[in-house]
Amino acid sequence: MSGVWVFNPNGVMRLVDGVEAMEGCRQGSGVRRKVLVHTTSNEIITSYAVLERKLYSLGWGRYYDDLDLLQFHKHSSIDLISLPMDFNRFKSMHMYDIVVKNKHSFEVRDMMM
Repeated sequence: MSGVWVFNPNGVMRLVDGVEAMEGCRQGSGVRRKVLVHTTSNEIITSYAVLERKLYSLGWGRYYDDLDLLQFHKHSSIDLISLPMDFNRFKSMHMYDIVVKNKHSFEVRDMMM
């Protein structure tokens, strides 16, 4: 089974074949890029400082066990969010990790650049 997993805003995911995935990427003349959005404020997360403030307000705290990663943990669960120290290396897999652990507070959107 090959293809691309597509995540819809309602959290449902589906597997699409390579042709359908490529057609989705070609729509529009601009370049599409994934962005992490804080749903309550509709704010795009543009830095770790912004993300850290949002996570703190949701009960997450910094975890300093690994100096090569920026990590957050929640005292009420066993969840751990691990991110690269450089925000330029912050990819969609990190965004989806945050969304899964904060379902009602964040979402990943496609943005035309």
